[in-house]
Amino acid sequence: MTFLSSILLFFPTFILMLTGGTIVYFAYSPSIFSILAVLLSIYGLPLLVYRLHQWVYPVQEGISYLLGKEYSPWWGSHQIQVMYIAIPVFEAVLRLIPGAFSFWLRLWGAKVGRDVYWTPGLEIADRGLIEIGDRVVMGHRVGISSHVIKPRKQNLMLYVKKVKIGNDVFVGAGSVLAPGVVISDRTFLQAATNLYPNQQV
Repeated sequence: MTFLSSILLFFPTFILMLTGGTIVYFAYSPSIFSILAVLLSIYGLPLLVYRLHQWVYPVQEGISYLLGKEYSPWWGSHQIQVMYIAIPVFEAVLRLIPGAFSFWLRLWGAKVGRDVYWTPGLEIADRGLIEIGDRVVMGHRVGISSHVIKPRKQNLMLYVKKVKIGNDVFVGAGSVLAPGVVISDRTFLQAATNLYPNQQV
């Protein structure tokens, strides 16, 4: 693990501490500024750090290895996003506001079409590595991961590829979409469907 990898490992802890501090600030001094401080610590700073990280160390699709002397851009981007997986309520709140979650994903670099319905229980591991068309419905507890890690030759092989979903698609509750999955237009995916890497339906 490189030095930068080690630093970013503590990024979620830093954000949690910062958020805790802004909440205390809001409790003792309620104002528009203290509210903005809380929102910026939860949503603003991680997004800004991610965009800066992507500018310097863009995540590349394909195969790489996590153990070694080279820095893994995916590892860094994952540490910046992992807070939203560990504490899903942060993004679940955004899904209650029409259009807010789609806009949020676009800020992370995702391509999201119009009239996409997100259920509160959704989990996305790699926000910048998805492409979703228009009029898509995501069922409860759907999981989308644009990466997979596999042990190989005393190392950890990382495979990264965008997940692409067409127009007028229904993704059934409990389905899991792996890296490289492509779902064609007007597809109805039954509940609890597991799609494997690079599978096309």
